[in-house]
Amino acid sequence: MPHLTSTRANPAGLVTGTGVGVPGYAHPLVAPREWADLARPGAPLHWVVLNVADGPGTRLDPDCLQATARLRTAGVRVLGHLDTSSATALPGSLAAAHRYLDWYGVDGFLLDRCPTERAALPEIRRMVTALRALRDDAHIVLGHGTHPHPGYADHGDQLVTFRGRWSDYRWSQVAEWTADHPAERFCHFVHGVPLGHLEEALRIARWQGAATIYFTDRTNRAGTSPWEAMPGYWDEFVSRVGTGVSE
Repeated sequence: MPHLTSTRANPAGLVTGTGVGVPGYAHPLVAPREWADLARPGAPLHWVVLNVADGPGTRLDPDCLQATARLRTAGVRVLGHLDTSSATALPGSLAAAHRYLDWYGVDGFLLDRCPTERAALPEIRRMVTALRALRDDAHIVLGHGTHPHPGYADHGDQLVTFRGRWSDYRWSQVAEWTADHPAERFCHFVHGVPLGHLEEALRIARWQGAATIYFTDRTNRAGTSPWEAMPGYWDEFVSRVGTGVSE
């Protein structure tokens, strides 16, 4: 059954101004402080990704339900994580989307590992159309991780056009076609950012026109995900974003 009743944090659709998009922390039992801190009043959060077990899992998780309920009470969007790397991902993604909506009432979806090439555009268009049929006001983030074919901008509310290391980000270049869109359409996720370079990273995001950002000093060494734990300088990070220090 379509989930057309909206209780999303920002019914206007696009995000407003510069803010933080959280790619998804470890399970609330593993990272309780991280999830609790996300619900603190005043943090400039655009959205937080929920990834229970490489998707919504096979049954409702009460700890994740509690964590997402706190975020929604705080007015923060929650997005369900969908892996779209497979060319035949549509049926599985729709089933997962149903569970995210039924169990956690998510406000939209991050289509992680989204293709970038023009040939995959029809499949992603079908997927986004199907997701909007489940929830017509769903906030859809296409998680490319690099600049995709410009046609993808017609289908997602936001596009992740950089995801990677600070050593690559500080020398990165923006695709010219992004200048045709406002900064609120683009997201950057950067790991391995030293505290001393945080302001530089914020300036790069501003220059390249990305309004939703996530910077962390965590790295992917030893096979760990840099996104699973909160940055060591979280308070400093959100303070600088919230006060517009990058201006």
